[in-house]
Amino acid sequence: MRSEINGDLNSGQSPRGDKLPAPSAASGYPWPPVPRLHGAVSWRGDVFLVGSKLLLPYLAYSETNSAWSDELTGLHEERAGSTHPIEVASRQLAIDSMRLLGGAPVILDVGCSSGFLLQELRDHMPAAQLVGADYLSGVVKKASARNPGIPFVQFDLRECPLPGNSLDGITALNVLEHIDDDQKALGHIHRILRPGGIAHIEVPAGPSSFDMYDEVLLHHRRYRLPELEKRVRDLGFRVEKATHLGFLLYPLFKLAKLRNRYIGRHLDSDRKQALVAQQIGRTAGSRWMRAALALEYKLGKRASFPFGIRCILRLRKQG
Repeated sequence: MRSEINGDLNSGQSPRGDKLPAPSAASGYPWPPVPRLHGAVSWRGDVFLVGSKLLLPYLAYSETNSAWSDELTGLHEERAGSTHPIEVASRQLAIDSMRLLGGAPVILDVGCSSGFLLQELRDHMPAAQLVGADYLSGVVKKASARNPGIPFVQFDLRECPLPGNSLDGITALNVLEHIDDDQKALGHIHRILRPGGIAHIEVPAGPSSFDMYDEVLLHHRRYRLPELEKRVRDLGFRVEKATHLGFLLYPLFKLAKLRNRYIGRHLDSDRKQALVAQQIGRTAGSRWMRAALALEYKLGKRASFPFGIRCILRLRKQG
């Protein structure tokens, strides 16, 4: 790790060759020690300082096997990017949840990928202290380079190293379905939130809709919202909002899922991936999808939707 990402250890310069920046507002966060490295960790505005001289653009805590990959990140960015209608709608709902915090909250985006949500949070909540996290070091490295001024960390949410009661807000968009022990991951989300903090969680809905799309994206499961609500309540969360995204799109979505389940039985893995990429790309610029989701967003301010493409939960940690 040192040979790839550290700066000049003896010069007091950042990896870009700048002088060591002054501490930022984020420097007060209690960053945990990094395995195999010695010294306290602080954020200096554009790099991490470990001890007195070691400078890192991001922190890496652990990495084992993952139900995600750099290749899948590339597929998603190439075909959907930051402008796919459902991704835009997804981020807007997460921003709405985080804006309820007010003040200058500390917000962690778990599964940040390229950092699109973090960029929008920075625009809408300039006083917030933002932190990006992902499982893959390669993803974190690229996100860090694309989003200067935001600290990024790599860790396994099943073994989250962040201290308890240290965050005001957490967003986790389409993360839990990639984790084998998602209950353990949910437990860490509850642990690291401060009492009164908000978690915004989004996962794919409907186990009966599991198809080759889910196979290609390495999903362990799709979810039933009532079951997920019970699980988070048992952890100590209060459910403030439980709804679905893609309610108005659901009939066409379900037809597509049934078709995928049928044709997927006759395709090899390469052909499945090519077809899924084609489907994502086909809907990325859909005006009718964008219009339907915009209407759904307005209706959703007063109502919750009983079914849809994705489950949405806004949770408050009690205590």
